[in-house]
Amino acid sequence: MPCRLVVLISGSGTNLQAILDAIAQQTLAAEVAAVVSNRQQAFGLTRAERAGVPTVYFPLKSYLDAGHDRQAYDAALAERVEAFEPDLIVLAGWMLVLSPAFLDRFPHRVINLHPALPDTFPGTEAIRRAFEAYQNGEIDHSGCMVHYAVPEVDAGPVIAQEVTPIYPDDTLDTFEARIHEAEHRIIVEAVRRACEAFD
Repeated sequence: MPCRLVVLISGSGTNLQAILDAIAQQTLAAEVAAVVSNRQQAFGLTRAERAGVPTVYFPLKSYLDAGHDRQAYDAALAERVEAFEPDLIVLAGWMLVLSPAFLDRFPHRVINLHPALPDTFPGTEAIRRAFEAYQNGEIDHSGCMVHYAVPEVDAGPVIAQEVTPIYPDDTLDTFEARIHEAEHRIIVEAVRRACEAFD
């Protein structure tokens, strides 16, 4: 049986597309059971629909406006995700930090992609912050990783990572493009490794 994935996204879904392409090319033994986004205009939802994958729009704002807190949102999100009976939940550009209300429902089954190496540049704007550190002479490389999600931001055991050098003629755009290329490679490899753990 293929490994069942639910992919959570907030944006364009290029890493989702890398997963879908690897499945279509039969280089990844998995199936995407659903794609969930907290943003209605996320192009990743369109990518999923084009691939015939069910989509769920699950906004945070409506929960907060109704007087609920993040714990309630995460618990409700977990129920929606659980309905698809996933083996693995993939955070591929999901821009909300998930609390134990979600993570405890899926122990050792939630993985997160982050555009920096372990213990460097956690949180948002990691690529820009790394490039600024390079300009300040502090680093000469950065990279990306996929790790098991824990309540702490961009922490947890690392499944796959790739180093990306920063070159003297790089701009933020060229450096960011190479980071994204690396992300597309390691997200597929990390999903493969995480799914193999269920065998």
